[in-house]
Amino acid sequence: MTEDEARERILSAAEELYYRKGYAAVGMDELRQSAGVSLRRLYGLFPAKNDIVAAVLERKHGEWESGLTAAVTDAGGDPRARLLAVYGYLEDWFCTDDFRGCAFINAFGELGGTNPEVAEIVRSHKASFQEYMSGLVASTGASPLLAAQLSILAEGAQSTAAISGDAAVAAQARGAAEVLIDAAVAA
Repeated sequence: MTEDEARERILSAAEELYYRKGYAAVGMDELRQSAGVSLRRLYGLFPAKNDIVAAVLERKHGEWESGLTAAVTDAGGDPRARLLAVYGYLEDWFCTDDFRGCAFINAFGELGGTNPEVAEIVRSHKASFQEYMSGLVASTGASPLLAAQLSILAEGAQSTAAISGDAAVAAQARGAAEVLIDAAVAA
């Protein structure tokens, strides 16, 4: 097995285990076993658990951005439809069998208070989403304040859906987003 293959196996196993069980609950031996690599190889690629957590979050950030961008692009050129596509993306995600909330919110909740590196990765991810929403809002001609409002709505939907187990939260958030968008564009 090449280093790239071992790295991929470790990150895939870590992503699945952390998302299902939590970051703190998964030890290096369980991760090694799930990835099918030796402990020596695991520590050779990732000298500390923090390195694996950071790599998993970087990977999740890339997945989030590519999935969200694809959903918005598929919505076409209408600025309002592009904004609402964010909530369609959330609904698709909430309907997956393994949905357990936002990996970043989960990581911050578990590790953010004691791990400044994780806290910074999470803050950077959330700032990136805010920036993306700002770009979408700018194309509508609405106040930049709308981007913050829609972002908070999306973040709240993620937490609520994870806690309630109800994917309908995305449709409710979309309905609220429609009201906010229409009011902001009309203003």
